[in-house]
Amino acid sequence: MISINLKNFSISNDLPFILIAGPCVIENENHSMMIAEKLHKICNEVGIKLIFKSSFDKANRSSINSNRGIKLDEALKIFEKIKNEFKIPILSDIHNEEQCNQLSKDSTIDILQIPAFLCRQTDLLLAAGRTKKIVNVKKGQFLSPSDVKNIFVKIETTNNKNIMITERGTCFGYNALVNDFKGLDIMKKYEYPIIFDATHSVQQPGSMGNRSGGQREHIPSLCKAAISIGVAGLFLETHNDPDNAPSDGPNMINIKELKNLLIQLKQFDDIAKNNA
Repeated sequence: MISINLKNFSISNDLPFILIAGPCVIENENHSMMIAEKLHKICNEVGIKLIFKSSFDKANRSSINSNRGIKLDEALKIFEKIKNEFKIPILSDIHNEEQCNQLSKDSTIDILQIPAFLCRQTDLLLAAGRTKKIVNVKKGQFLSPSDVKNIFVKIETTNNKNIMITERGTCFGYNALVNDFKGLDIMKKYEYPIIFDATHSVQQPGSMGNRSGGQREHIPSLCKAAISIGVAGLFLETHNDPDNAPSDGPNMINIKELKNLLIQLKQFDDIAKNNA
């Protein structure tokens, strides 16, 4: 298994799972700091390594009128404050080569995330790989598990093997996603860390006309299934008031429910990894 090393911990399919969590999109500094503080406290209490996630731009919103976030320069100031205060790595989405070039010279964001709809964009994958940062690619809703090999090969040509792939469900007709859990085993054969995104897996794309819906009540069950199989990490978008969040509220988990879920999942993970 390939292991990816951060400053204070490593990420691998055969190590205890790490948590990638945070609000879908940055709202403001106070909100981001509040969520980061809660996540830091919860993960310390449960004993799980944390990577803080939030997007500075949501370029693939359903409607032209949807909230897209804030500018990258402003986001970097917030991320830097979170990183300094809580000593945790930062992950955020990138959408074009220019953003990769800018972030290659900045150490604030540790992991560049390629959105699912852009996972086959060769120039973007290469630009992300050339930064030498960790690259987390969301598996497109339209890809089979075996297709992700091409993603790894593209990034490897930049002499960067700091690659993770994140499962986030597969299109099932219109406005629906399903999870094929066989896919986790198939993708693990490529040895790179596999992350399971439980929150976007319950998304209902475009189901509300000008925005996406979701069924957050199914998040715990999907988490338990994925962790039982054995993955490197779990991706959960979380918020203190999901019903009023500016982006992806219907498929975010309320942060009040997170600690109890993680306690259960850690037990599932111990069994999966001890019997691998």
